[in-house]
Amino acid sequence: MSSNYDMVVIGSGPAGQKAAIQAAKFGKRAAIIDLNPRVGGVCLHDGTIPSKSFREAILHLSGYRLWTQFGQSYRVKNDIEMEDLTRWSASIVASAEQTLRAQLLRNRVQIICGWASIEDAHTVVVQRGSIRESLTSEFIVIATGTSPRRPDGFEFDDSVIIDSNGILGLERLPRSLGIVGGGVIGSEYASMFAALGVEVIVVEARPSILGFIDQDIRECLVHSLRQWGASILTGEKVAQCRRASDGRAVIVLESGKRLVTDVLLVSAGRTGNTASLRLGALGIQVNPEGMIPVDENFQTSVPNIYAVGDVCGRSGLASTAIEHGRRAACHALKIDDTFPDLPVPYGIYSIPEISMVGKTEAELTRDKIPYETGTCRFSELEKGRILGNTDGFLKIIFNPNSLEILGVHAIGEGATEVVHIGQTVIATGAKLDLLVHLVFNYPSLSQAYKIAALDGFNKVLSTRGISF
Repeated sequence: MSSNYDMVVIGSGPAGQKAAIQAAKFGKRAAIIDLNPRVGGVCLHDGTIPSKSFREAILHLSGYRLWTQFGQSYRVKNDIEMEDLTRWSASIVASAEQTLRAQLLRNRVQIICGWASIEDAHTVVVQRGSIRESLTSEFIVIATGTSPRRPDGFEFDDSVIIDSNGILGLERLPRSLGIVGGGVIGSEYASMFAALGVEVIVVEARPSILGFIDQDIRECLVHSLRQWGASILTGEKVAQCRRASDGRAVIVLESGKRLVTDVLLVSAGRTGNTASLRLGALGIQVNPEGMIPVDENFQTSVPNIYAVGDVCGRSGLASTAIEHGRRAACHALKIDDTFPDLPVPYGIYSIPEISMVGKTEAELTRDKIPYETGTCRFSELEKGRILGNTDGFLKIIFNPNSLEILGVHAIGEGATEVVHIGQTVIATGAKLDLLVHLVFNYPSLSQAYKIAALDGFNKVLSTRGISF
């Protein structure tokens, strides 16, 4: 049994979806293959959307947004169960899956369920039980995503010692949660569970959690975590982990410390889902993490085979994966579209949420680039007080000589939305004085840009002996 296509995409996550739909929009016959009968990939079913929905349920049921008014003991629901949180997530995932499926079908993208392997440069084999189907295609796009890495020394049992795919499958909220890895996923879940009153311990081998973000932002998040009783152990490496006789997880650190928690989440990076694709036979090599090297057009070493999204190792962001898929399809089909080099925002959905675009102070110091900062705390904004969003702030980093905006960093409710103003200003080359003179809606969180710009602008003027 065989079928012919112009483009066959393996994986139905954000990158795969957009590649297939872009091809279909230009009248090409496209198919998308996924081993999960529900389209959407890890992003929709195990990662981004479930975890962010889980977070929103916590914010609502814990009463987090009302703590400023009524105190941290306030709860919308006193006895929050895991089922309360996962039910909320499940309904959102189900609805999103139906919308995505309808979009694919509306664009006449063929949806095929099964295990895919690449037989040659133009043939993909799909196995569904005893049924084997060969698909021939001018172009093949690999969008298989990644899976949590399971390092040696951890006795994973998927109930007490788990990876990030298993955290939302817990039957009940643990009283204590250990987290190995203070990166994005570890920090997000640490803040979510700490906000619920779970005793959280984060173990990070590096000097700090989220070491790549702005230091002031990081310190603000760490302060929030510690206010909620979370412990953060940095510079500590895990020697081994096993399940104790009482059913809890025992974490042994190289320093000799031992930690015991009800559940242990291991967040130790991700590996590419490439093992079953038979890439070696095609001459396509993968790196030690299972990622596929690609060029600027997302082509592999076989020119008509592309790799997009997490599996190409370019970024772990769903937002950039979407752009990968579209760019690869446009290049393959020779669509005349220009892709300028534009700033990409980064969002971390911790509680409070974090977002940034452009350079950090540490990067500018390293590169010996002069800079100044302007800051607005959300407690200075009437909208911040209305929303109970008084702990966060927005920081603008700019060149004091040219007033070029070099970076924008924010923490607090709405940070992942507000950052896009900074993204646009940087992309268009606008200067700090534009933000000084712009009129923003009142009251709004966006006013933070004007106040932060004024703060920075006044610093520059004061050094010239002029008051603003």
